[in-house]
Formats: sequence, C-alpha cells, structure tokens
Amino acid sequence: MTSNSNNTITSTNFSFPNQKSVYKGKVREVYNINDNLLVMIATDRLSAFDVVMPKGIPYKGQILNQIATKFMLQTEDLVPNWLIATPDPNVAVGHLCKPFKVEMVIRGYLSGHAAREYKAGKRMLCGVEMPNGMKENDKFPQPIITPATKAEMGSHDEDISKDDILKRQIINEKDYAVLEDYTRKLFQRGTEIAAERGLILVDTKYEFGKTKDGKIVLIDEIHTPDSSRYFYANGYQERQDRGEAQKQLSKEFVRQWLMANGFHGLPGQKVPEMSDAYIETVSERYIELYEKIMGESFVRADVSNIHKRIEGNILDFLKQRG
Repeated sequence: MTSNSNNTITSTNFSFPNQKSVYKGKVREVYNINDNLLVMIATDRLSAFDVVMPKGIPYKGQILNQIATKFMLQTEDLVPNWLIATPDPNVAVGHLCKPFKVEMVIRGYLSGHAAREYKAGKRMLCGVEMPNGMKENDKFPQPIITPATKAEMGSHDEDISKDDILKRQIINEKDYAVLEDYTRKLFQRGTEIAAERGLILVDTKYEFGKTKDGKIVLIDEIHTPDSSRYFYANGYQERQDRGEAQKQLSKEFVRQWLMANGFHGLPGQKVPEMSDAYIETVSERYIELYEKIMGESFVRADVSNIHKRIEGNILDFLKQRG
C-alpha cells in the first residue's frame, strides 16, 4: 500500500450543479445542493484530541461511511434518519437538515473521558451522578447520557448538562425529550448488534437534525470506531477482575500512540511524524475494526484516482435525480 496523494482523500474542492455552500468538518465535507440535498463525503482525515492529523489514512473514509450507512439502515425502524442514497463508497446523500448544536453522548461503561473525570474525583458528569466505588471500565447500572456542545474544527467539544441546554435555549424541552428517547433506543439496538459480533458497545455519540418540515432525524455517523468505543466481550469480566486494561476496538490506539510520542493535543504541541509504514498499520487496523463490527469482509474500493471516482459518482447521482 502506498500513501500517495491519489489513494487518499484529505480535502475536496468540487463544484456541483446547484451547489449552494460547503461545510468542512473534522472528517466530513458536506455540500449543500439547492438547499434540498446534502452530499456528505467521508474523507480519509484522522482526528484525535480534536486535532486533524497531517496525513490521510487509506480507506478510512470508506470504512466510516459504510459502517454509518449500514447502521442507519439497521436502525431506521426505530429512529428516522437523513439518508437517501450512497452513490459512492465514501459518499452519503441525504435530506437537508438543520443540525442541533449538541452531540448526544451515551455511556454504558466508565471509560475514556468519564473515567478520567472519575479518577480526578468528580462524581457528577453533565449533571448526571456517577456511583461511588466504580473502577475504570465497570458497567454503569444504567447507561448515562452526557451531552457535549458541538465544536468547530480546531476547538474542543465541551461537556454540558441537560439543564444548561434547556436554560440556554440551545434545544427546547420537547425536542430534547425526543433526542433522549432516540439516543437510548439507538444505543440499545447498537448494544444488541454488538453482542451478536462478540463485542460490547461501551459508549458512543449521536447527532441529530431537523428536516425542513420539522422532523427530527439522525444525521452524520452512527456506531463507527470514530464515534464509538467497543470492547471484546470475551474475557471482559476476567480482565476487570484482574484490573487489566480491556481489549478495545476504537481509534483509542491512535490516541495512545500520540501520547506515547509526547502529543496530548495541548496548544503549541507538534503532531509527531507519522511514517508511511505507521499509516499503513493504522489503515489495516481500521479494516480490522470494520470487519469485526460489521461481521463481513471489507471490500477495498478502487483508489487509483479517488477524487475523480467520487466526483464522477456524485455527478451521475445528481444527474439521475434531475
């Protein structure tokens, strides 16, 4: 595998018929077509500690897009979503939505950010009480919802409580009740699907938006290794009992590598150099994540000229839509 500029997509500069605007997030680029459709391209950018890494990871965008769109199809009986079509392995097309400015984070276990806060002595996270006597990676009695304000690129998401969301009128009470209900339903379904694959869905985040006719729908990604943490179910309890680290499926391995190389996402810190060999191992790890989460083999798309492929498939789709 080579890491030349043609076999990864780290930015786009397309111009589609009736294009109104482009929004560039940490990983995805979203094209507004005629204030009606959104064309979302999952790039190969890798973000950790809310910082975008300098080099792309081959196939990462395809992996994220295909996991997210398949999970949307597997949950649309529970929660409506924005998705219309997937004209390219890296592309999802959906209804124009106005996103809620809050990410709905749900945690079934004391891991990651919650565990770090707990270790620091805090027992309240986003206005939700965490029980005493827990150790890292223990299961919560019930999953807890710990929302975060949605950050622009280059800034950090911030914890926020339900009370603050309502007080600051970021979301009204009626809509927030729907978001909470949808979040719990999606997490339950995700937990069931993960269990079938021998995995535990530890925590995840969902994003929602409103369509032009006022319907609340799931947008962006769902149950991907970028938005979720998974543990291997086999041996979970034994590892907990022995006080060992859990075997996990997420991009945590990238964060660990960065921290081991002195990078914690703090101002002024320089991202360590990622060699082509290391990038190849990250790509292989993402493919492994895909196969474990989806329970099927990953089929690599043609990346000989990924920009041309994506642009052509989007143009064909828009032409067919008229």
